[in-house]
Amino acid sequence: MSAPIHLYRPLHTLKPFGSNIWIADGGIVRMAFPLGLSIPFSTRMTVIRLADGGLWCHSPIEPNPELLSRINALGEVRHLVSPNRIHYAHIPAWQKHYPQATAWASLGVRERAAAQRIAVAFDADLGSSAPAQWADDIAQLPFLGSPVMTETVFFHRASRTLILADLIENFEPAKFSNRFWAQVMKWVGIAEPDGKTPPDWRATFLNRAAARESLAQILAWQPDKIILAHGRCYETNGTAELRRAFRWLQPNQSK
Repeated sequence: MSAPIHLYRPLHTLKPFGSNIWIADGGIVRMAFPLGLSIPFSTRMTVIRLADGGLWCHSPIEPNPELLSRINALGEVRHLVSPNRIHYAHIPAWQKHYPQATAWASLGVRERAAAQRIAVAFDADLGSSAPAQWADDIAQLPFLGSPVMTETVFFHRASRTLILADLIENFEPAKFSNRFWAQVMKWVGIAEPDGKTPPDWRATFLNRAAARESLAQILAWQPDKIILAHGRCYETNGTAELRRAFRWLQPNQSK
């Protein structure tokens, strides 16, 4: 039986995305959507080597020996980052391999983990701006406006790369072995070439003014590239893709 989604192989290996920044693609997770749907998602993490040589890991995927070996060849893992409350599940496994690393909590992730009965111990909380440990390399801010979930977004200065978890999902229909799932992705508006914020989350942005202010700050970074946790990344025209993906935030627009 074929997999429900064709993944971004090779898996569990580091793929350069610029100077001192890599992505690693992982396996499938299933996410619950309205109407009782359980949709297969591809997964991806980001690794940045900071100026001090330490490694910063965003939304870690399930570790395996090959990936850990490649990670160890880069440097010492110092930061394990949960960007939002649904991106955290593999952090405990990484902590077993790197007990010296600081695990950074996103807003609401502790409560989510407790509700899911996943034991994870966070060491510090992400704030409204980057901590001293990576402020010279990476900018950050919380994307505000939704009472349901706040995602912290990151910008790698040297490579001009924006790093997102769920604020944009951009699934390629051709990667779904079942045409039904491909059509679902198009229907809900998270399919390439017009990936956006998932509609169920988008509907919870009741404070549009706060969301627009967050978007304005991200646009001011003028990213060239965008790494996404789910679907095809944007290797060029990052700022233009941001404007397109967030047009639903413009007054009198909902799509």
